[in-house]
Amino acid sequence: MSNLSYGKLREQLVQAAHLLYQAGVMSHSGHGNMSVRLPEADRMLLTSTGHITHLKPEQLVVVTFDGDVVEGTMDPTTREIVGMHACVYRAHNDAHAVIHTHSPRVTSFALAHKPLPCVYEAFLRFGITEDIPVADWAPRGSQESVSYIVDQLERHPSVPAVLLANHGLLAFSSDPLATAQLIIIMEEAAQLTLDARTLGGEQSFPGDALERERKHMQQFGSMR
Repeated sequence: MSNLSYGKLREQLVQAAHLLYQAGVMSHSGHGNMSVRLPEADRMLLTSTGHITHLKPEQLVVVTFDGDVVEGTMDPTTREIVGMHACVYRAHNDAHAVIHTHSPRVTSFALAHKPLPCVYEAFLRFGITEDIPVADWAPRGSQESVSYIVDQLERHPSVPAVLLANHGLLAFSSDPLATAQLIIIMEEAAQLTLDARTLGGEQSFPGDALERERKHMQQFGSMR
């Protein structure tokens, strides 16, 4: 892979971080971490900082899925989250970007140990038809925590995100910007679901909703 290509991937991560900030879905601390899969086997670009609100290209490091630094430097705190990202790439060959945030309303569901219901139409546009599951709590970045994430990925292979109990959100998609968009619609869904509960509660889609949604979108050549 050329240096130019590396540069483009760095730029995509920076753009995705800025999109999350502009959309107002970050927690007050701005905490989060991001990665993108590299063409070389078992390598990724990973944020070397725990605050991505004002992410810069030089704050990205190349690491292996096992945590070995190939290019750049990272502190021990960053090393903690390598396994959290790597386990997604190992479980999903089609995942090319992973983002972790503490988006407030989504994280409310994680704190309550409640799955985020699939009741918002934007979910269908991402092909999501299941609730977003919750991975059990263990210390951040521990092997136990990673095993709980993997367990949910295996139980729900079609779902592109996992809530981390008492912690936050882990989402993944085809590229950084698509992953950022996914987090934005999940934060919207969480807020709207909580609001709906003051009006009697959210309501489920009909069983054939995804099929109907896709058929409708095809008429306009729309992907989302």
